[in-house]
Amino acid sequence: MRSPRLQLIAGCLLTPLLAGCFSSSGGDSSSDSSGSGEGGRLSIALAFQPVENYSPYGEDAFTLSRLAVAEGLTRLDANGTAAPALAESWSSEQGGKSWVFKLRDAKFQDGTDVTAKAVATALAHAAEADPAPSAISGVKLTAEAVGDDQVKVTTADADPVLPLRLSNPALSVFAPKAYAEDGKVNVVGTGTGPFEITKTTGSTAVALDRFDDYWGGRAQASGIDAKFVTDGTARANALRTGDVDIAEALPVAQVASLDEKTVHEVNTARNASLYLNTQAGVFKDAGLRAAAREAIDTSVIAKGVYDGYAEPAKGLFGPALTWASGKRTEPTGRAKAADPKGKNITIATYNDRPELPEAAQVLQQQLEKAGFKVKLEVRAYARLESDLLAKKFDAAVAARNMMLDTGDPVTVLASDYTCDGSYNLSFLCDKNVDKLVAGAQSETDTAKRQDGAMRTEAAILGTDAVIPLVHQKIVTGIATSVHGAILDPYERQFVGTGTRS
Repeated sequence: MRSPRLQLIAGCLLTPLLAGCFSSSGGDSSSDSSGSGEGGRLSIALAFQPVENYSPYGEDAFTLSRLAVAEGLTRLDANGTAAPALAESWSSEQGGKSWVFKLRDAKFQDGTDVTAKAVATALAHAAEADPAPSAISGVKLTAEAVGDDQVKVTTADADPVLPLRLSNPALSVFAPKAYAEDGKVNVVGTGTGPFEITKTTGSTAVALDRFDDYWGGRAQASGIDAKFVTDGTARANALRTGDVDIAEALPVAQVASLDEKTVHEVNTARNASLYLNTQAGVFKDAGLRAAAREAIDTSVIAKGVYDGYAEPAKGLFGPALTWASGKRTEPTGRAKAADPKGKNITIATYNDRPELPEAAQVLQQQLEKAGFKVKLEVRAYARLESDLLAKKFDAAVAARNMMLDTGDPVTVLASDYTCDGSYNLSFLCDKNVDKLVAGAQSETDTAKRQDGAMRTEAAILGTDAVIPLVHQKIVTGIATSVHGAILDPYERQFVGTGTRS
């Protein structure tokens, strides 16, 4: 390789961004077990239905990741750094414009080998997806095979966090036969994870069997039967009655009725926030956005709705990110609050996370007291997302893990708050915010990148396009017979080779 070049061995990409470690039930390590045991099938209740027929290029990618079906070249480790997955090591050249990833010996679930050509093809399909996966939104990415076991990934501009981007589940690698000419991806039996999909039942259930040739070792569970149960009370009841072994995202209102030994909580980088539509309707007016912010008491939501499993939000980056609090500055450029004068607004939210409708009801009361007339629209997320992104509501109450996409704080700001952002629920398009994001993206030093993220946070909050409500904890229900379930602050992993009953 040409000189000069920057070499970064896997696991040494960035200083840890997230405090704490992944934990697993029963004190077992679920990510590095050889899986030599022979366990039965696991039954799991997941909160979110697939919305795009398991397409790996949207939110369904995280379902595939949580069920250990698919993986990419890298993954996030407990500290938020890029760690080996299908790539066992990597290095950069050309000032960070190109990265070369050395592949490990692995197989696809259809029995074919994971080759450099197959990986390059998979990344090319992801780069051509429309819309682009959020992790590479705005990034011009190409990939080519270098021999049989190396892949060279090149970006138009130097990208110091490319290995972090490639950990995003939307950039998972599938066997060549998975990719159709129309851009669709058949994920059944074509991934590389320890479990392979064998049957899907619409958006209600999916069955998986153990993939015995998984490079990371044979899983201890023989398979997984996953149900998509959008009602939180129903998920808790299924755990209570023994119908499922693991239940995702339990409502805090149900915790007291469960065996305390089955309740597990973890701090996350997830916020619940009120996103105000800055492009259409009432909240195009910055003064009315300011009026909404001044009307909201977040402590009422933290105590009354989340019952101590959240705390009032201090910004976009919560206490799970220990570096954020010391770098936070006050929001800049806020408008003066205007009189709502009885203006009608519609706030949308989804009931897959049961606290969100309750939070929306509290907001309705607070905003009506301030002079707005408020209507609520509550649906399952699968039925809401398209209308949310089509600007059909004045505001939305939504939960967002700020580290979900890449583990890099700047990348999520680019996705959620820039003019070309792929998940911009506020439809914010502010030249100053875009400039600050671009500046932060150019930083290769971790501390400077974090500084840039916090300057951008202050500018975003100054627009009142988003009103952070609470920083959340996630509550997972795990039967006492289950060991090795993964409590992941990034919410990308749920089961692994060591998860068993």
